[in-house]
Amino acid sequence: MNQRIASLALVVDDYDEAIQFYTKKLHFDLVEDTKESDTKRWVVVRPKGEGTCSLLLAKASNEEQRTRIGNQTGGRVFLFLHTDNFERDYQNLLQHDIKIVREPSVHEYGTVAVFEDLYGNRWDLIEPKV
Repeated sequence: MNQRIASLALVVDDYDEAIQFYTKKLHFDLVEDTKESDTKRWVVVRPKGEGTCSLLLAKASNEEQRTRIGNQTGGRVFLFLHTDNFERDYQNLLQHDIKIVREPSVHEYGTVAVFEDLYGNRWDLIEPKV
């Protein structure tokens, strides 16, 4: 059996501001931006590197979905961004005024810091120990 998670849906308030954040501040690649209707687009971003999992930026289309923007996991860390250079990427977060929730710390599994995206979703930035 060969299975993988290809994408995760991330509920956003606005396609363009989300694209701007992920591509300009986190330096993700914009993989696809296809208009499906007057109100819906298929927008996919992905971190640079060897990984294949991407984020489908899904604009909230009703009030229930809007309540999930920035809090898809009830305040827990939602996404885990692995890096080959923690210091470089941590400095990038600081330079772009991205909110740091938990300062860097070293653990058995690697170096980690927690940050929030433009909507408040929590991310771990992790450089795994080799």
